[in-house]
Formats: sequence, C-alpha cells, structure tokens
Amino acid sequence: MVITAVQRFKLKGFIEELSNYRGRHTELVSVYVPSGYDLNKITSHLAQEQGTATNIKSTSTRKNVIDALEKMLQHLKLFKQTPEHGLAAFSGNVAEREGMSDVRVWSVEPPVPLKTRIYRCDKAFVLEPLQEMLETRDVYGLVVMDRREGNISLLKGKSIIPLAKSTSNVPGKTRAGGQSSQRYARIREGAAKEFYSRLGEHMKEEFINNREIKGIIVGGPGPTKYDFVNGNYITNEVKKKIIGIKDISYTGDFGLNELVDISQDILANEEITAEKQIVNRFLETLAKNPGMAAYGEAHVRAVLSMGAVETLLLSEGINPKVLKELEEEAERTGSCVEIISVETKEGAQLRDIGGIAAILRYEVSQ
Repeated sequence: MVITAVQRFKLKGFIEELSNYRGRHTELVSVYVPSGYDLNKITSHLAQEQGTATNIKSTSTRKNVIDALEKMLQHLKLFKQTPEHGLAAFSGNVAEREGMSDVRVWSVEPPVPLKTRIYRCDKAFVLEPLQEMLETRDVYGLVVMDRREGNISLLKGKSIIPLAKSTSNVPGKTRAGGQSSQRYARIREGAAKEFYSRLGEHMKEEFINNREIKGIIVGGPGPTKYDFVNGNYITNEVKKKIIGIKDISYTGDFGLNELVDISQDILANEEITAEKQIVNRFLETLAKNPGMAAYGEAHVRAVLSMGAVETLLLSEGINPKVLKELEEEAERTGSCVEIISVETKEGAQLRDIGGIAAILRYEVSQ
C-alpha cells in the first residue's frame, strides 16, 4: 500500500511532535494495536497494567504511570472497534517542570496496516513502527544481465523480490574444432539475440501491467546491457519505463544487490523529479494560460469552493492549520493534493509565491 504525500506529511508532523517529549522516568506509555485485533483485549490488558503500576516504588513515577494509563483507557473508549489499519496511541505526563502534571493523550490510525502489538512504558514514546512507514516503499523493476543469464526482480522499499530468471544458449568463446571463426561468431550472435528476445518477453510479462512500478533499472557488466536495451528486444511501452542503465560487476543475486546500491542516486531523485514536474507544470500553466491556474490563499480557497481545482499544491512551509483546512476542502471536492518540499528550486519558488497554488479543471476568470 502506497502512502500519499498528504499522509506522509501528517504522519511526519505527528512523529516530530511526539519525539520532542521525554519522561523523567519510564512513564510515557506507547500502545500499538494491530489491524484486526480486538480492542477489548487491549483495554483489559491496560487495566491490568494499571493495577500492576501500584507496585512502583517511586511515588511520582507511580502516579504518572497510573494517570497515563487512565487517560489512555478513557481515550480508547472513543473507539467502538479497532480502526481498519490499527491504532497507535500514546499518553504521559509531559509537563516541563518536575512535580507538575500535564497528562496528555494522542492517537493516530496509520496510513498502512499495523502488524505489531506493543505496550511499553519508557522515557520516550516508541515511534519506530511509525517512522518505518515514512521510508520510501516505491516499486521499481530491476534487470541484471549479461550474455549468460538475466534476472528480473522488483524492488519494494528495501526488499528485492525475484520474478524471473533466464539463461542463454550462447556457446563459450572457445569454438569447436573445424568451425570457421565467422560461422562460429554467427552462431554466438544468433544465440545471443534469441536470449535477448526471451529476456525482453519476460520483462513484458512481469512489468507491462504492473501499475505500481515507477521505473525500471537495468544493469550488467560490459556493453551487453546496451545492446539489449538499444535493440528491438523490449516493447516500447516497457522501454519507456527504463530510468537508468548501470555498470555493475556481477549478475544473479549479487548483481541485484549491487544494482540497488549503485542506483541510490536514481532512486533518491525520482521523488524529487516528480515534485519538480508538478511545480513546473503549474508555472507553465500560469505563464501560458493564467485562467487555468491560481495561487495565494484567498484565490485558491475561492476556486476550491467552486470545485474547479484539479491539483492543489501546498508547500511544507505553510501554516499546518491552513494546510489541513485546504487539504480537507480538496478531499471534499475530489481534488488531487501534492505536498511540495522547500528543498528544491521549484519548491522554493512555490514557497515564495505564498506556498499555495492550484492547477484548475476549467478556466476561471480572475
């Protein structure tokens, strides 16, 4: 399941807020309820832990843990059942001064299903399961090959998933006795082309209907990979998805891992490239057909209320409250939302014009 830009932005803000809190002792409570797990079992467990907490020797720690668990139990009563993707809840005394009480509770339904059940009291909230969800989990096709073999896999997040393997019938360079060098070269070339065609067909079977794939990276030792990619062995539709060709030393499993390691520049730039493209599309629309674009909070709010917005662009640098309001209005009107970082030149351009812009579905007179 792919996390949207808006979900990523919200989760990142939630994690950043909770990561700032520290308990003086092991008194901050973190609870993770897996998708499909009975919420009643969680509340029963927390009630038992509340009883156990009466045995804590430190008076202040005992009070803070019991109060945090009570706040958590009261909060969980708001849920009739476990949300679809599970629930992560946190509570504790976050008062800045010792001896003061400021017991708060937070909860979030994660954008992807939780698989882990956790109850922990610690000096900090347990945020690792949520942080892992922020890691890039885009899907890429991987192909490593030479004249001997070819391997096709998917890269999902950090996992390499094998799909297909093909070996060639290309004979070795030492030719059989009695054969002329030209004839032997033709045999080798014919076998290579037949292997390239089979590998290209495997790529078509595995990649052409996979809409998750953001791009394909091809790697291998020597010039063989270029002969393969530049020849007529891969369908045009699949070839258009190739975003990089890399020189590597190996094929097989070693080659796939090497290809991932050496392609970090491509993988990192893909998300940035998508961001640049949408901002440049807005700027181009604004220059050529200003009636199809809007920017500034007041103007964008007006066209949003009309249902005229196709894509809403929001800078990470704007007020979080404003961002939330605009995102909710966009959801109501079926508009696509893109959260744009301020780390690229294009992101800085969006920030400099107010951080709020829109590409419209139809022309609106200003």
